[in-house]
Amino acid sequence: MMQRLAQRYVRTINRTCRRTGTLWEGRYKAGLIDTESYLLTCMRYIELNPLRAQMVAHPAEYAWSSYPHNAAGNTDPVITSHPLYRQLGQDQTRRCHVYRALFSAHIAPDQLHAIRHTANQELVLGSGAFKQQIENMLNRQTEERPRGRPRKTRDNGEY
Repeated sequence: MMQRLAQRYVRTINRTCRRTGTLWEGRYKAGLIDTESYLLTCMRYIELNPLRAQMVAHPAEYAWSSYPHNAAGNTDPVITSHPLYRQLGQDQTRRCHVYRALFSAHIAPDQLHAIRHTANQELVLGSGAFKQQIENMLNRQTEERPRGRPRKTRDNGEY
């Protein structure tokens, strides 16, 4: 009975919201980022996702976006500005102006790929030094490595 109820609920939500698939597709994925180098790029990436998905014509139109707070100064009690964002200007008006200017440039395809890849693989996005620091601190892989054992080479006398 519960399975049937859940199936009907999902169908109703999908029909109402004009979407497909399960309500909770995939698992939650997160990765560490080097704040200094990548935070603002990742913020732009996230706030431009609804545009790339053709859900809205402008990032401010998406109901769940922090763009109105960051770019227009609309107060939102749920959002706490990151210190790096606060460094964009002396006052909120200046920060908003600089933040809006960031959206005039496209995110480079290699940056898009890096963000998507590291998020999907739950790796670390940042400089080589940052990745090494994380590996040392957490004893955790920070970059994707080839699958399987390393191939034997002639250098060590084996094939």
